[in-house]
Amino acid sequence: MRKIVLVLGIFGIILILFPVFNSNEKSVSGDDEVQVIPDEAIRLRILANSDSEKDQAVKRLVRDEVNKHISAWVKDITDIDEARALISERVPELIDIAEEVLRSEGKDQSLDVSYEKDVTFPTKKYGPYIYPAGEYEAVLISIGEAEGANWWCVLFPPLCFLDFENNTTADETEDELNGEAKEDTTEEDEEVEVKFFLFEWFGWT
Repeated sequence: MRKIVLVLGIFGIILILFPVFNSNEKSVSGDDEVQVIPDEAIRLRILANSDSEKDQAVKRLVRDEVNKHISAWVKDITDIDEARALISERVPELIDIAEEVLRSEGKDQSLDVSYEKDVTFPTKKYGPYIYPAGEYEAVLISIGEAEGANWWCVLFPPLCFLDFENNTTADETEDELNGEAKEDTTEEDEEVEVKFFLFEWFGWT
């Protein structure tokens, strides 16, 4: 009889606390909500000549100048087709902007600027946000050998306030996701162990 009363008490406590756990789970998932980039968006990707400190610094200078001009161009635009037309026709201006940065830094490096529908992007993780790999519409700027770390953002709608350079690689993201899966599995195992303990305690096994 005591066991029955005790187990009823335990289940009563679980039922009382369940809404609290559920509420906390929703709030955590809300904090970790993946930032959504619209399907119709225009990105900017810049590839540095190399990973040397100087080449990376030049990449950031190009980034700042290009982003400053494009942000001004599209700030009052709400239509994706209008943004596409404007950015596409101003690619020559973007070349001039980037070349001026290279000249001012004494860099005699080749430069390629294009506006394409299928620029390849790797999987990236920025804070709690995961951005999947794929081919996306973008302005692609390649400096020199274009073998250095890249920087990217979303030009339209403007999301360039996010620094996508300081993020993890696809492999690190995959490892983290695997780690989360392992943690989830551990929690499930613990829950199963608790259930089996109750079954054994009552002689139900």
